[in-house]
Amino acid sequence: MILVPVKNLAGAKQRLSSILTSEERVALAQAMCEDVLQTLADWQSSLAVAVVTNDSFARGLAARFNFDVIADDNSGETSAIEMATAVCREHGASSTLVVPADIPLIDASELQKIVDIAPPHGAVLVPDAAGRGTNAAWRAPADLFPLRFGNDSFLPHLASAKATDLPCVVLELPGIARDVDRPEDLFELAAASGDRRSQKLVRSWNLSSRTLASRPAYQERA
Repeated sequence: MILVPVKNLAGAKQRLSSILTSEERVALAQAMCEDVLQTLADWQSSLAVAVVTNDSFARGLAARFNFDVIADDNSGETSAIEMATAVCREHGASSTLVVPADIPLIDASELQKIVDIAPPHGAVLVPDAAGRGTNAAWRAPADLFPLRFGNDSFLPHLASAKATDLPCVVLELPGIARDVDRPEDLFELAAASGDRRSQKLVRSWNLSSRTLASRPAYQERA
């Protein structure tokens, strides 16, 4: 089972408030969510998908793609995934793959790499571009270890996976690794190859004309 946690998109991406209006942040969060779910829908896989959310927009997308919805109480991503994992186990799921809704450059080939390399019993972890967060987590059994999300979740997840004494594979996948949390991430998203909904949206804003304190950091990385 693939689990995609989606918090209330109306309050998403507050760290982008220095460069985007509240309306733009909502539009971006919605576009990224659609990009992720579209990729999952296009991927030729037998894995079922469930969107873990109470957000009305995300629920509508899930219905469009014929994905399941697991309602959460907006208490946070960690508790939502813990609850959804329990639901998966109750329904006999042998594994779970958790991916966030803000990795718009996710590619079906990367998802297939996770499935192909995943041990029958064990874990696969995909860190974010900074190596601090976790942007994909495969667990078999589905509740092999608890997931605790946050800015520095990768090393704790890696430690928890290793503590099970089962195989743990770390994959670096550039599309999955590229989340959008910081202002400079917007420029990287716009500059990346592709024509995803979120990319077209960001390009339409002409962000280069806006003041961005962190822009030099992006220029150094480019």
